[in-house]
Amino acid sequence: MAKALKDYTPQEWENICTRCGKCCLLKLQDEDSGEIYYTDVVCRYFDSQTCSCTVYDRRCQLVPECIKLTPDNVDKISWMPDSCAYRRLLEHRPPAPHTTIKGRCISETLVEEADLEDHIVDWDDL
Repeated sequence: MAKALKDYTPQEWENICTRCGKCCLLKLQDEDSGEIYYTDVVCRYFDSQTCSCTVYDRRCQLVPECIKLTPDNVDKISWMPDSCAYRRLLEHRPPAPHTTIKGRCISETLVEEADLEDHIVDWDDL
């Protein structure tokens, strides 16, 4: 029987993440349909070499829209990529082949907010 999400220790929970970086991509939501669109623009605190956050312990304070994934909320976050290890665990699916956004994104510090629509991507591995 699979382990219940609530039974994961904090360290076990953190170790589920494959560091793909996809959750750090900026997303746009269509106001009418609610559809989520991923961009190739990543949070300013994303380290593209390690595919991790440079301010991980303070990320939610520095970036208020950053969401800390927990066993209690992972099932409520509809924009999680299909390949996300947390989502796949929740849906009782096997892990996806490991892919990352390394080398495929640019920092939000280099893009004007008005230009985000120009950075929408349709990557097959999201």
